[in-house]
Amino acid sequence: MGDASTAVRPELETTRTPRGAWRFFVFSAIGIFMFFIPITIGGTSTIPLDHLVTLVTKSLGEGVRFVALALILAGTIYPFATGRWRQSGLKTLFAFLNILGLATGSALVFGVGPDWLFDPDLGPFLFDKLVIPVGLIVPIGAVFLALLVGYGLMEYVGVLVQPVMRPVWKTPGRSAIDAVASFVGSYSLGLLITNRVYQAGRYTAREAAIIATGFSTVSVTFMLIVAKTLDIMHLWLPYFFLTFAVTFLVTAISVRIPPLSRIKDDYYPGAEPQPEVPVTSRRLATAWSEAMVMLHQAPGLGRNIWENFRDGLLMAMAILPSILSVGLIGLVLARFTPVFDWLGYIFFPITWALQLPDPMLAAKASAVGIAEMFLPATVVAGHESELLRLVIAVVCVSAIIFFSALVPCILATEIPIKVWHLIVLWAQRVALTLIITTPIAYLMVGR
Repeated sequence: MGDASTAVRPELETTRTPRGAWRFFVFSAIGIFMFFIPITIGGTSTIPLDHLVTLVTKSLGEGVRFVALALILAGTIYPFATGRWRQSGLKTLFAFLNILGLATGSALVFGVGPDWLFDPDLGPFLFDKLVIPVGLIVPIGAVFLALLVGYGLMEYVGVLVQPVMRPVWKTPGRSAIDAVASFVGSYSLGLLITNRVYQAGRYTAREAAIIATGFSTVSVTFMLIVAKTLDIMHLWLPYFFLTFAVTFLVTAISVRIPPLSRIKDDYYPGAEPQPEVPVTSRRLATAWSEAMVMLHQAPGLGRNIWENFRDGLLMAMAILPSILSVGLIGLVLARFTPVFDWLGYIFFPITWALQLPDPMLAAKASAVGIAEMFLPATVVAGHESELLRLVIAVVCVSAIIFFSALVPCILATEIPIKVWHLIVLWAQRVALTLIITTPIAYLMVGR
């Protein structure tokens, strides 16, 4: 009898390499290329998927705004047409918030409404910088997502990195694909991967929650925007690696404390559990066997692409109205009320104890990120302290949780995580990020 480290699944006892093994190499290579290999086109260096979305956006011209509005309209109708709005109080709330999102989107597309809505940092920011890119990248990215996760690559990589992922982050090795997809691509695509894998029985609820709130951060492209806004591009590489390290270190800590540690370790209802088998030897051979199991079970290319595209379209429909409603409420509160000044007092003892320059401003900047991830950068932009700007630049990314987009994205999935979980996690992540980042930033740039 073989032990768990060398056993292969019964599906492949007779056929270790199924017919069409070329699909593992070809489809996975296309997925890797689209998500992970930056190329330069027209002087812009980014991943091919981003180039494709840019091409579609330019090809549609002004029509892209009506495509986005159509998705918002469909997303507003969908909960009422399916009856999902009655499933819980939260779903009811978001169903009616979607109506506000539809009204906001209609006002912005047709150019009618109060003057404050058209402030470049409010309505146009939400629609042009969030709604349109997310509305296109989620369904288009879902097509290539079918190639990335459907033909054995996740299983192969998962076995190889299992010794790191499980002890440090308490997630399967296959979750490494989620983490990288979020960092180089988009948190929305990372969440789409997580939701698909959770529903397939390959993540438990706790694992899916850890991945959604710990790995699904913003892309490198966003980090570039933050670095430029805060005038720290001369520190780009140190900033990138510091942010990468802090983000995942904070996740390693947060998975060990409530609320994440208290989420049930159950599989998706009705799914056939496919837990990851611990591997201690013959790692490459086992990785190949696991990949072939997935390939053996994989649906046809057309069906796989259609199912992923459909899920991507439904997720975009669920996200976009919420971005415009919840995001607008957050930005209005940040701009016109003292709510985030008050919220900043949560972090003031930390920023004061760490001796950050202008600790009250640092606390407010840290607090405002719960509304929109980019807002902390706008609060400290132009500040004379490079130390403060660097620390807040890391907070922008490592905090992960924000209500203008990520929270609606998570709530659009089947992952059983509550809003109060997300708020507590946000506060934990901001506090831990400040505590970990500040001493390192002192060493890098001084005061």
